[in-house]
Amino acid sequence: MTLPADFDAQHFWADSAYATEAHTEPAPSNELIARVEADLGYRLPAFYVALMRVRNGGIPVHTCFPTTEATSWADDHIAITSISGIGYEKLYSLCGGLGSQFMIDQWEYPAIGVVVADCPSAGHDLVMLDYRACGPQGEPAVVHVDQESDYKITWLAPDFETFVRGLMPEPGFE
Repeated sequence: MTLPADFDAQHFWADSAYATEAHTEPAPSNELIARVEADLGYRLPAFYVALMRVRNGGIPVHTCFPTTEATSWADDHIAITSISGIGYEKLYSLCGGLGSQFMIDQWEYPAIGVVVADCPSAGHDLVMLDYRACGPQGEPAVVHVDQESDYKITWLAPDFETFVRGLMPEPGFE
């Protein structure tokens, strides 16, 4: 899949030395994608893979996503600090040292899918691809999981593309 023509991936990402150093891996090859999917046990969404081929992980320009219910972060939204890249090298990549499986094994997040975005709480909440309804080969929903509220799961979007397109600038929220 290629990204839809109406999605501007070049302006989606914030440019900074920190983002590049801490989050961005080289563009993923088909072999790397297959290896990461095998290690995680889930097929990654096509839109996610296409976005990572443009920039493999980093910090988006817009970091807030509106919610219809309160979370520990805010009454009307969640915030993210980064989106994980496909790989093993960077600490926050899907299979990096603080990647998806680490958060499930060590921080006891529910084994419902793949941790795909970090939040500003230093690990106390995060965003996951939720495969419970679709199975490991399906198109996952996107959810917020809040460790501070007994791992409460808040539904965010029906798929990763909707989640990414729904990210909004921080000044729109308190």
